[in-house]
Amino acid sequence: MKTSHKPLAVLVTLLISIAPLVAQQLPAGPQVLTFFSDADDTEQPYALYIPKNYDPQKKYPLVVMLHGAGSNHRLALRRVFGKSNAPGETDVEATRYFPEWKDVEYIVAATYARGTAGYQGIPEKDVYDMLADVKKRFTIDEDRTYLTGLSMGGGGTLWIGLSRPDIWAALAPVCPAPPNGTDVLAPNAFNVPMHFFHGDQDQAVPVSVSRDWVKRLKDSGTQVEYKEYPGVNHNSWENAYNDGSIFSWFSQFKRNQFPDRVRFSSANYKYNNAYWVTLDQLTPGTLASIDVKFTATNQLDITTTNLDAFTLKLTNHPQFRSDQPLTMVINGGKKMKVPATTDFSMKQADRKWMIGKFEPSLVSKKQNAEGPIRAAFNSRHIYVYGTSGNPSPEELDARRSLAEEAANWAVYRGAFLGRVMFFPRIVSDKEVRPSDLESSNLILFGTKETNAILEKYSDRLPLHLNPSATKDHGLFYVFPMDGHYIAVSSGLPWWTGQQVQGFRFMSSPAIRIQDFKDFLIFKEGTTNIIADGYFDQAWRIPDADRKKLVSAGVVAVKP
Repeated sequence: MKTSHKPLAVLVTLLISIAPLVAQQLPAGPQVLTFFSDADDTEQPYALYIPKNYDPQKKYPLVVMLHGAGSNHRLALRRVFGKSNAPGETDVEATRYFPEWKDVEYIVAATYARGTAGYQGIPEKDVYDMLADVKKRFTIDEDRTYLTGLSMGGGGTLWIGLSRPDIWAALAPVCPAPPNGTDVLAPNAFNVPMHFFHGDQDQAVPVSVSRDWVKRLKDSGTQVEYKEYPGVNHNSWENAYNDGSIFSWFSQFKRNQFPDRVRFSSANYKYNNAYWVTLDQLTPGTLASIDVKFTATNQLDITTTNLDAFTLKLTNHPQFRSDQPLTMVINGGKKMKVPATTDFSMKQADRKWMIGKFEPSLVSKKQNAEGPIRAAFNSRHIYVYGTSGNPSPEELDARRSLAEEAANWAVYRGAFLGRVMFFPRIVSDKEVRPSDLESSNLILFGTKETNAILEKYSDRLPLHLNPSATKDHGLFYVFPMDGHYIAVSSGLPWWTGQQVQGFRFMSSPAIRIQDFKDFLIFKEGTTNIIADGYFDQAWRIPDADRKKLVSAGVVAVKP
């Protein structure tokens, strides 16, 4: 007798179909989860709030909360719900438990982001890794995803929110301490409502920071609100988040995926798209911008600065009809009529705009191969010291110690700043594995005479410090190699004689890499730079910089 397996197949199909609905078994309320970080092969924590009556069949709005300096994910979750420390309670004591608070119909997530490390580079990656983990676990309403943070986290709200504005429905920075270079991204807030909060007696972050931002945004047409608290010091978050009021403010807003007007600026391919606009060709390190708006159905007015190519993805835009031609004006020129296509690209040739898609060459600067130096440190990387040249035991220890100093992001910085909990590997050139070459950026110390990995790539690398110059000169640069970055540090290390300004939360020497271009050569310290600059679009040294490097007489420059 033949046995039928149809009932079993039906049961399996049914179980698979309902799996997403029953898979979420986490308890309601505040708790801590982790995601795996491929930056250093660690589990990274984040605090999470699940509504009391969580329904897996519903889409939930999401609030991402960024903590301040000296704080953590657990305290951040408390803060955003308006739960400050009890009278006389320290942050250490408050971290140990979650108090009761008023339920809200939001998923709320707060990443640790390595501690007090700002929100660029690895911590920024952690925010997006946490966001991906939350979306994998829960059904999130992508049009109701919000970002807020206090102090250092308020600065992170500005940086993360404005570098990728189309992710967020609204932003709420509280007494923000933004990283350098964030202010030029202000036009990107055009379609993102914002609310600033600040105490007028803030002694940690001057109230002028928020005042200036609010004025800048209002002048550019952004919807922005501002609440200033008289007599309040740096703890303005106690007022801003009081009784969970921030959730009521967020509830007013939904993301518009297809606004009629997009204003977007970026100096990097890493952040090259927003809404229905993509910046296809720019010069990394130079701010490029586009202001594109529909003036009527299929009619576009476009203004660009320092931009050589762009794409408009018009599918589903209510102002676009595929059965009619597009009419556009670029930079005040003549009207152009072009065939209507859902993905429409323009590029410049001889300073004239023409229809066509820009395609980067194999050797050109592009996403994941654009620099600057900090790009090599912003994702998975390892520190490699050399063993070549028959070094003495003392010299070998000195080489290893230099790499260890660079890699020691977790150095103790005192009770307030604590440690940056990032743990990259340190290996000798003999210990580098094929999997490292495939998966990691390489931070290489020494010269081709002292480091076997540098020798391995020496014919392909553009610069080499002469061995005779290593005692009083330093060479530091980044270069793409086989899908990853190589950063070369020869001679004096890049943090020699460093000077730090502005709101900075990284430890030495990791902090200094944020300010460098693609390459630099210096003598005795980075306050005495002989030459620094950017490689051109084909990763070649510009003629003017080449002359400086050659005239210095301490660097071999590839023809």
